[in-house]
Amino acid sequence: MNEPIPVSRAVDHGFAKLMPDVDRERAWLLTVDGAPQSYVDLDEPTHLEFEYARRLGHVLDTVFEPGRALDALHLGGGAFTLPRYLAATRPGSRQDVVEADQGLLKLVVEHLPLPADADIALHAADARGWLEAAPGDSADVLVADVFGGSRVPAHLTSVGYARETGRVLREDGVYLANLADAAPFAFLRSQLATFATVFPELALIAEPGVLRGRRFGNAVLVAARRPLDTAALTRLAAADAFPARVEHGAALGDFTGDARPVRDEDAVASPEPPDGAFGIG
Repeated sequence: MNEPIPVSRAVDHGFAKLMPDVDRERAWLLTVDGAPQSYVDLDEPTHLEFEYARRLGHVLDTVFEPGRALDALHLGGGAFTLPRYLAATRPGSRQDVVEADQGLLKLVVEHLPLPADADIALHAADARGWLEAAPGDSADVLVADVFGGSRVPAHLTSVGYARETGRVLREDGVYLANLADAAPFAFLRSQLATFATVFPELALIAEPGVLRGRRFGNAVLVAARRPLDTAALTRLAAADAFPARVEHGAALGDFTGDARPVRDEDAVASPEPPDGAFGIG
């Protein structure tokens, strides 16, 4: 049997590499300009290698009763890790994936094909533009994992964007976003203030070391118009190999402090990660 070999290709917004995992037969790491973007095991789509992906998976596992098929919208494609996970854990789900980099979409579809029975539609488009054209009340979950390079684009950080997510989500729908920041958390706090203008229920999942300001890292924002099962989320996050905390309620309000919602005209991209924060050897 031929050993899988790495694939490298210039895509629309950088240089992408697909690298096989020597420890898992049909598992691949996708990087763009050296920054890890996705990890996929084609034989085991429920395997979530990245810590932030597992936390997003925990939210997807708890937002509705187990096994219920969902209408899901994913902003940011990568190698379709979460769409594959949702198709495996909630069969019958209908999913749309919006990825601005058409070259990246083609690369992933060519080398890491989606399951034939998965109802996953791919769209080469800007996330905000596609969202603004999407029908209202059409999604149960909206997952935002959009990074231009290593930064969340400015136009996906404002109240205008948050209102669009609220419009597209059904009343009991849930918004999830992968964000990244470090102390003093000006970006993360502004995002909490921004989404609080649309969603009364918020939670934040991150490693204690990140929340204590010891290092730059990912944080998962969860937003809804209904109570979230933070007890279940707390148990799942605490049981991970790299345990995370779930902040909500008064503690999250204290964390947000006097941060102000972000207007479109004031929006900026998330902070540049320090050298080595997300890189690989």
